Amino acid sequence: MTEKKILRRFLIRVLIVSLIFAGFFSIYYFKRMIPEKLRVVCGEESEICLQLPFTATLTVQDQEVTLTDTSNIPSDQIHVLLDEGFSLYSEETGTYELELNLFGLFHFQNIEVEVVDNEMVIPCGCPIGIYLETDGILIVGTGPVTGLDGVTSEPAAGIVHSGDYILAADGEAVSTKEELVEAICQAEGEDIVLRIRRSGEEVEVRLPVVQTGEDEYKAGIWVRDDTQGIGTLSYVDMNGGFGALGPGISDTDTGQLIEDGGGSLYEATIRSIVKGSMGTPGSLAGVINYSQANRLGEIEKNTDCGIYGQLSDSALADFAQLECMPVGYRQDVSVGPAYIRCTVDGTVKDYEIRITRVDLSSRNNKGIVIQVTDPELLELTGGIVQGMSGSPIIQDGKMVGAVTHVFVQDSTKGYGIFLENMLDEAAESK
Repeated sequence: MTEKKILRRFLIRVLIVSLIFAGFFSIYYFKRMIPEKLRVVCGEESEICLQLPFTATLTVQDQEVTLTDTSNIPSDQIHVLLDEGFSLYSEETGTYELELNLFGLFHFQNIEVEVVDNEMVIPCGCPIGIYLETDGILIVGTGPVTGLDGVTSEPAAGIVHSGDYILAADGEAVSTKEELVEAICQAEGEDIVLRIRRSGEEVEVRLPVVQTGEDEYKAGIWVRDDTQGIGTLSYVDMNGGFGALGPGISDTDTGQLIEDGGGSLYEATIRSIVKGSMGTPGSLAGVINYSQANRLGEIEKNTDCGIYGQLSDSALADFAQLECMPVGYRQDVSVGPAYIRCTVDGTVKDYEIRITRVDLSSRNNKGIVIQVTDPELLELTGGIVQGMSGSPIIQDGKMVGAVTHVFVQDSTKGYGIFLENMLDEAAESK
């Protein structure tokens, strides 16, 4: 076989593999672009544009839901170019199914359509102090210790890992650093058996204990049993439930989402601003008042999509006096002008932004891309800074999401989460 034939066969194989890869990638991409679920408000026509460059047939089996394409002719089956959009309408609440066939021939995906009553929330934008306990004692690292004999060792290395949670020591439950230190001292230099939770599974490990001084013993682990910080309250619902932050609370050392054991929300005051710049995110610095009189409520859940819980009766009475606003669902979010509500100079204000991209299929905390355009906010903060996470995003008179992240290389830009993703997380925590 000549070299030319060998090269030709090789190129043909590469072409076939490339075409197969391109086909599977296209299917994956299209799946990512089409939402698995849509919510529409009962009695209101909802405009939807999926931004996909091909034709499709949409079919709904339930007579309670009406489909309309750009020709404005209602039907139970319509043919549309998806980037031109279509609308959904129903006067009956419930869950229905929309079938999508590519080019009218190939079944591609079913979209769940949930018809709901109009929901209202109170967009907040005020600073909050957060105190969160860990569910177990979080191990953030290991380190060397020097014994009475002058020998330095790292007894915990390779036995426990950053991100492990200590649940018990020598058969006794422990939940604070003080309880763990006491258990280690009681071992008096003997190995101690720790029950830990690692990646959701509980295991037992035997850890050497080193005497480092008179009546002093160490195991060479760095631990944390709580965390504090400042963020922004996103919304309060009509029952006193709240959502805040957008992303959840992660440990500063391990970078992992903290497995929480509950916590509290407190009033906070912003005292200073560190402006953001290219490559360096700024921050809001403030003071948290941990007195019982300034306690706002109870944190029940820490997730990738924010923290959730219930306000106290007194705090709810205060927030109930503020203006409420309709919930905007993912299809209500569009590229164009909007606002974020936050507190950077002591007063809750709305600042102008522009929504530059919307990912309708997003189920995480990065479904919206925004850019700050308000001259006043740019002058004060340089854009989005740490502490503004959770600031409500408002568009066309509806709260549609909350700020979650800042772009490190451009502090004027950042991500936001759909409000309906936050409401879903809140519902799952109850």
